[in-house]
Order: sequence, then structure tokens, then C-alpha cells
Amino acid sequence: MNIMLFHSTYGLRPAVHRAAAGLRAAGHEVWTPDLFDGRTFDTVEEGMAFNEELGKEELLKRAVLAAAPYSERGLVYAGFSLGAATAQTLALGDAKARGLLLLHGTSDIAATASVDNLPVQLHVAEPDAFETDDWLSAWYLQMRKAGADVEIYRYPGAGHLYTDFDLPDFDEEAAEATWRVALGFLDTL
Repeated sequence: MNIMLFHSTYGLRPAVHRAAAGLRAAGHEVWTPDLFDGRTFDTVEEGMAFNEELGKEELLKRAVLAAAPYSERGLVYAGFSLGAATAQTLALGDAKARGLLLLHGTSDIAATASVDNLPVQLHVAEPDAFETDDWLSAWYLQMRKAGADVEIYRYPGAGHLYTDFDLPDFDEEAAEATWRVALGFLDTL
């Protein structure tokens, strides 16, 4: 499978490279574009401030340019938190998208979004201040209305970005379960 994996608001950190290596070891081709031009951050606040300065349109433009050379192959879009939101936007706009793997995040869905049974898998902490229960319920219904085939996995007690081994949110058990389920999902595409 060809996977475009987007980093979180922390930037392209070791956890993203480690995830990509695990996906490659499972036989997938993976690209990890650096949408922040080498900048990484120690706190979510610093990353969010940089992201706001950069702007949503610029971030999306960079993501589209990164994916464009490979989109004809039929990509699985994937990402961590902010990167998941970016991946979702690209997948919903790419008729050749093969799947969408969301880790720790979602995004708004355009009322006109339409896909043909796009396989979508979301992994998120429970509770998660960034992905509240009400938000996730509405998101799920909108994704289904758009035509996506959605699975949601919740991880009680895990922190928001629980797969990043360098952050306080890290939860080894939840991270291992997430990657086990995600690899199974990718094998079905």
C-alpha cells in the first residue's frame, strides 16, 4: 500500500519516522512530508502557534504538493492529530484515495463531501479534549453521510497523542493495540 503519513502540530519528530519504519517493515511504501520545513516543537502550544502563523491554506497547499506526485498510485492518507485532519481533507478530495487512517484527530467535513465507500479508521483517546464525544458522534454521522465506511477505536485513559513515545501522553499498551489494528486495516485495502 502507498501511504502518505502527515505529522502532528509538533512537527516531523522521531515518532513519525518510527511509525513510518514500522509501516515499511509491514511491506508498505510510506512518505512522511515535512510540512513545517524542519521546525519541531516541544509543546502543543508552540506547535499550534506556528501552525496558526503558517495558516490553514498554506499547510493544506504544502500537503497537496507533497501528495501530488504519488496520488495517481491510489494513496492511503494517514496522519497524527493535526496531520490526521490534513489527511482527512486530502482523502475526501482525492477520488483515487484507497483509505484513510486517522490517529488522534479529525477535521470538519464539507457539506458537499462525497466518497464511494472510502475505508476510514480512527484511533483516539477516551476521553480526549481535542476530540470530544459530541464532536466524534457528529463527525461519524457526517462521514457516513459522505459515503465513508468508518471504524472508530477508543483507548480509555490514554493521552491525546498516545502513540508518540517522546511525549507525556505516550501509552505503550494503547499504542501497540492501535498499530496492531491499523496494520490489519491496511492489509484489507
